[in-house]
Amino acid sequence: MFKSVLVANRGEIARRVFATARRMGLETVAVYSEADAGAAHVADADQAVLIGPAAARESYLVPEKIIAAAKATGAEAIHPGYGFLSENADFADAVMAAGLIWIGPPSSAIRAMGLKDAAKALMQKAGVPVTPGYLGEDQAEATLAKEAARIGFPVLIKAVAGGGGKGMRKVDRAADFSAALASCKREAAAAFGDDRVLLETYVTRPRHIEVQVFGDTQGNVVHLYERDCSLQRRHQKVIEEAPAPGMDAATRAAITDAAVKAAKAVNYVGAGTIEFIADASAGLRPDRVWFMEMNTRLQVEHPVTEMVTGLDLVEWQLRVAAGEPLPLTQGQIGLAGHAVEARLYAESPTTGFLPSTGVLEHFALPLTVRADTGVEEGGEVTAFYDPMIAKLIAHAETREAALAELAEACDAVEVWPVKTNAGFLARCLEAPDFIAGDLDTGFIARNLESLAAPPEPSPAALSAAAEAAMAVDETLSPDPSPWRDLAGFRLNAAPEHTVRLFLAGNPVIATVREMAAPRSVLLTDDDQIVVFESGEAFVFASHPPAADDAGGASDGAIRSPMPGKVTGLSVKPGDAVAKGQALLTLEAMKMEHALTAPFDGVVETVSVTLGAQVSEGAVLVKLTAA
Repeated sequence: MFKSVLVANRGEIARRVFATARRMGLETVAVYSEADAGAAHVADADQAVLIGPAAARESYLVPEKIIAAAKATGAEAIHPGYGFLSENADFADAVMAAGLIWIGPPSSAIRAMGLKDAAKALMQKAGVPVTPGYLGEDQAEATLAKEAARIGFPVLIKAVAGGGGKGMRKVDRAADFSAALASCKREAAAAFGDDRVLLETYVTRPRHIEVQVFGDTQGNVVHLYERDCSLQRRHQKVIEEAPAPGMDAATRAAITDAAVKAAKAVNYVGAGTIEFIADASAGLRPDRVWFMEMNTRLQVEHPVTEMVTGLDLVEWQLRVAAGEPLPLTQGQIGLAGHAVEARLYAESPTTGFLPSTGVLEHFALPLTVRADTGVEEGGEVTAFYDPMIAKLIAHAETREAALAELAEACDAVEVWPVKTNAGFLARCLEAPDFIAGDLDTGFIARNLESLAAPPEPSPAALSAAAEAAMAVDETLSPDPSPWRDLAGFRLNAAPEHTVRLFLAGNPVIATVREMAAPRSVLLTDDDQIVVFESGEAFVFASHPPAADDAGGASDGAIRSPMPGKVTGLSVKPGDAVAKGQALLTLEAMKMEHALTAPFDGVVETVSVTLGAQVSEGAVLVKLTAA
């Protein structure tokens, strides 16, 4: 076994690898950008090396800087984590050419599976069933449109070099194909430097089921059962679980056998995931599951596999990279209980899931479940990287118990002032259809109105806010009422006081109740009262807000919700626009976000150009009402 390992990544995955490496007695080395100088993964490591500016393309995506850091610190091996350079075959070659150990699959396997069209052709040859579609080299828009019509709508456009839901669009009508293709290509080029796409038939009720595989240098390949990753938003996984709900023995045998066959076809070594799409319209069936793609790395959702198998997948990675055989044979790998993982993102579900940035002035995660996080209280969430700030994982004997445990944990999340999707996650986990196992990749989209609805504080939360307000503001008077002086004079009732507070600028009447259940309350520096409940942060004020001269969408000023880059601009001064019409596209935190017109009107000014970098709050477009 080697003595030291550098992790060519950041955040929770770097911390996750460091934890196992420390347990195995290995020295750890972190790399970091200028934006991550104070990051938790830097503090965790034995050594840390600055590798460049905040932008990933100038730091985490520069192989030469990472290899130089390994050489300078004496690191013997490099673990790529996931994302960034983890599936970059040239990086793998460069690491080995530098005399270092690559903790990952051979570069030949990365290349074979890195391009979706070539991977599908290879799988077809190996006898693995693949989704029908178009894998041709002709990328002309006319050809792609013709092939989409042949396949039949709805059709799925996917970046050939894609992953993580980027460069992927579902198209329902021929009339929408051109715009969707352009957006898909633009996002793919920005994320992967390759705008080529393939087309697939869109399965109406798809389940996203993947199999964890592991290979060693002795030619052994095993599977560690399946995971279900069907709860997705915009093709990005939100909640994952193992094993897959409703999985029968015959389908499991078919899908795991296909996964092992796929891994052997490319002489796979290390941790990998074979992803399948299943038609769930009539339940899971062996003949209705198709190969989709292979991820030649460790997955974000690997903890659920660890929980149901009792294994440390990072330890397996390190041992295999050191030349050791797989620790267990297929027959020795068991499956116990059920595990569920929820991805905690810095984003606001009530504003279209726009990413949220800032300093984590208050950050508390539940202690009842496993929490893998890349940040700590006082750290900063920036616009430069992925918005995932933690993963919460529950394990129980049954699926129902695991879901309930994780929902309770999401309810207990406390984050301020950065917004999170904790409440949204809890509502997903508590949805009756999801609990019943009636799920597919369209579940969130179908139920978005209820799952992402603006939350309302409970009477207990209002009571906590009122009590806090009265405690910190001695001049605060109870709400004017002829009954005010008789507040304690009630038969069989606890004394109460009512006060007038403001929630999101709107007046609310809050009552202090002595018997109310306690709620966690935070008082901010500017005397705001933050009450945490059901994964949400409700912000109260004792006094009405001052006149807001900053304006907002209602005044026709379309402002940037975060720092980002303008990747699409579809209007110019004088254009008439309708409410909901896309005005421009902003790329931030590795995703594209469309900004739309808040009302019918006319474009008065456009303050940006295509490709411009903009700061949070900058006015991008100004509208006047029609």
